Amino acid sequence: MKRLRSWINPLCAGALLIALWYTVRRVCHVEAWLLPTPGEILKAAWQERSTLFAAVLITSRGAMLGFLMAVGGGFLLAMVLGFSRLIKESFYPYILIMQMMPVTILAPIFVLWLGQGLPSIVAITFMIGFFPIVANTTMGFISVDRNLQELFLMCKATRGQEIRYLRIPGAMPYFLTGMKIAGTLAPIGAIVGDFLAGSTINGQGGIGYMTLAYSSQLKTPALFATGFVACLLGFIFVGGVNLLHWYLLHKWHDSLVKKE
Repeated sequence: MKRLRSWINPLCAGALLIALWYTVRRVCHVEAWLLPTPGEILKAAWQERSTLFAAVLITSRGAMLGFLMAVGGGFLLAMVLGFSRLIKESFYPYILIMQMMPVTILAPIFVLWLGQGLPSIVAITFMIGFFPIVANTTMGFISVDRNLQELFLMCKATRGQEIRYLRIPGAMPYFLTGMKIAGTLAPIGAIVGDFLAGSTINGQGGIGYMTLAYSSQLKTPALFATGFVACLLGFIFVGGVNLLHWYLLHKWHDSLVKKE
């Protein structure tokens, strides 16, 4: 019954919001170019389906490449920071400074270095997702239970065995949390990259480019449809990371074992 309610309540709330949407449109006599109805948005999405699908492919490619680079690079850097106090104390403050730098300032720099298009979009996505992974994973590596460290020392485990069987499993929940944050930000980074550094390929650009195009043409229903497509892309990224999180942790980590 509880699981059924978890489905029914959001559906009822969604139906209420849609009804309110139509009511506002009808009562306030709002023009379609200012506030299109859900039906008009769906119609526009169907009419622009080929264009939107191509835009999603372009944006998802930049998001995926930037996300994977952030995951790999962030994990490796976190290992270095987690295992060397000297390196962490020396370089971690500068990592925090880079994290605070707005992407709107970095984007023109990437365009100067890498040119307009996919390389700059990947770099922007990488910068947005890199720092959450580094921060969370580093915390995981330095938060290993001291009693377990002493147990490995008593058993005369090698440094490699300690890293493989203690440090990496202990840091995995932190690393996956950083991946969740990066997975949420990756589509946003790619879309922002489309705005600031994107280019058209055979007249076709990513989601950010199509947003600018539809806005300049006052195609508001298509603009709303582009927004919903961007949300769907974000859900796919987060869903994939959540599935990986469950697959790696559900057999042994308390956060998931208790739920089953």
